[in-house]
Amino acid sequence: MNVAFVVAATLTGIAVGVVFASLRIPIPAPPSLAGVMGIVGIWLGYRLVKHFGFGFDLLDALGV
Repeated sequence: MNVAFVVAATLTGIAVGVVFASLRIPIPAPPSLAGVMGIVGIWLGYRLVKHFGFGFDLLDALGV
């Protein structure tokens, strides 16, 4: 993991949050910690499947 990318992403997120709040428009993200943790859970599940190498190609199984 590149720390510079994480810092840049965090600063960009803060800047976008400031713009959205200043314009009084809703943010395009879950408005509560539970919603954010749901997104983190999706990411963690994805990383676990990639790490342990299990899963299958759904599109290939459907013939797409």
